[in-house]
Amino acid sequence: MNRQIRGLGLGISILFIALFVQLNYLQVVHKTKLASNPLNRATVINSYTLPRGNIISADGVTLATSVPTKDQFKYLREYPTGSLFEEVTGYYSYIYGSDGAEAYYNGVLSGKSSTFKLPTSLSGLKNLLTNTNNTQSITLTVLDKLQKAAQAGLAGRDGSVVALNPKTGAILAMYSNPTFDPNGLVSHNPTAVQAAYKAITATPGGPLASPAYRQIFFPGSSFKIVTASAVYDHDPTLASTPQPVLTYLKLPDTTTQLHNFAGSSCGGQILALFTVSCDTGFAKIGLDLGAQNLYDEAYAFGFDQTPPIDLPFPVKSNFPTVSSFAGNLPTVAYSAIGQENVEASPLEMALVGAAIANGGKIMKPHILGSITDSQNKVVSTYKPAVWLQATSASTASKVTTLMESVVSSPDGTGVAARIPGIQVAAKTGTAQTGTHHTDDWFVAFAPANNPQIVVSVVIPNQGDLVSDQGGTLAAPIAKTLIEDYLSTGAAEGSPGGSTSTSSTTNQAAG
Repeated sequence: MNRQIRGLGLGISILFIALFVQLNYLQVVHKTKLASNPLNRATVINSYTLPRGNIISADGVTLATSVPTKDQFKYLREYPTGSLFEEVTGYYSYIYGSDGAEAYYNGVLSGKSSTFKLPTSLSGLKNLLTNTNNTQSITLTVLDKLQKAAQAGLAGRDGSVVALNPKTGAILAMYSNPTFDPNGLVSHNPTAVQAAYKAITATPGGPLASPAYRQIFFPGSSFKIVTASAVYDHDPTLASTPQPVLTYLKLPDTTTQLHNFAGSSCGGQILALFTVSCDTGFAKIGLDLGAQNLYDEAYAFGFDQTPPIDLPFPVKSNFPTVSSFAGNLPTVAYSAIGQENVEASPLEMALVGAAIANGGKIMKPHILGSITDSQNKVVSTYKPAVWLQATSASTASKVTTLMESVVSSPDGTGVAARIPGIQVAAKTGTAQTGTHHTDDWFVAFAPANNPQIVVSVVIPNQGDLVSDQGGTLAAPIAKTLIEDYLSTGAAEGSPGGSTSTSSTTNQAAG
């Protein structure tokens, strides 16, 4: 009996020792990992009781800030501009997490990624001893004036507007409808937050899936920028080969007919085709180029690749694989005019325009301008970098000429974007979705001889009447943004074009 008791006591002692070792192992070895585990409720609550840096527009408007409260969270995140910048700032919610710049630059805003610098003066040492606020603020490249112009231009209609500086990749405006007020998701009243979230998720169009960079639409004829570039890059003889004047094109291996919009007739060389957006002519060019050349050009412009923007979860734009065209030549014709399975985000089409505007180079798109510490000193500034060499400078120049004609020619589809004294280069798009509706596009840059701004506009699910086209609905919005930007004199010296301070960073993710 004594032997059994001793054995039991020994076993219990061994278990206690094992438990002691395990607890110490968890508390010492895995302390940091456990503390940072998102399932650790205490850690989650603690992160929401700390201050965060501000988010500020390039023209000095506060877009997000933390306000002291007397409840358990100590601070309430506020978005003074409401829904205007929601797609860029995102939100920071105790219940639903974070999105947008709040998520991407969380480490910066919370101070977790701030770099310790040894003080070099007595004042610096004093500040180190008295200041425990490590939060950093971020100044973005977006402009309040352009954001308001985009909002006003859409006038409540679903759609997206993306404007950027083609020389730096700086996003100057990014606004979409439907949208929502992020203040509803950051309240400290759980019932109110859940009700706000329910209302947002019930909104048609998916505002949580930011339409400007997380949703894709048929680009229609705006894709002809890519097809025209493919001509000069892969088979320049097609540029001078006249296409017959047709109302419709009979597609190979089928009885299907590809018609021009509204039953119009068109033909001629590439300048004439591009100016009036001739579907039959570009469909024939697409067939002559072939699937491989079209795919290679689309990929070079960023299709089937994830744009490296400093926002969470950007979507890839889609161009069909070469194998998907095998035995189905009509789909090659439709893809050449931005139909079939070709889909693009508004951001991607802005980058397509930027490639032409910037001599063939696509710069990495970005919203970050600079980072400042709690003493309002700049500690880092975004350094522009090339993402893709989409095409050659020679091709970009030739396609620019085509895009200028769209606006300046009497029969151009983009005459609504004319600006006195400024040459605008553009391409319209009116993509038929197969539902008696169209996705209406306009992609433009200006001034054509020294581009400072590129604008991409899409207004989806419009009618299929002659009055419902990219050149009539989307073009005036792009025109307004271009005028507003160039009239401020912001072009060369804007925050979106600034590239130098004491230090630099490429996408300083948190």
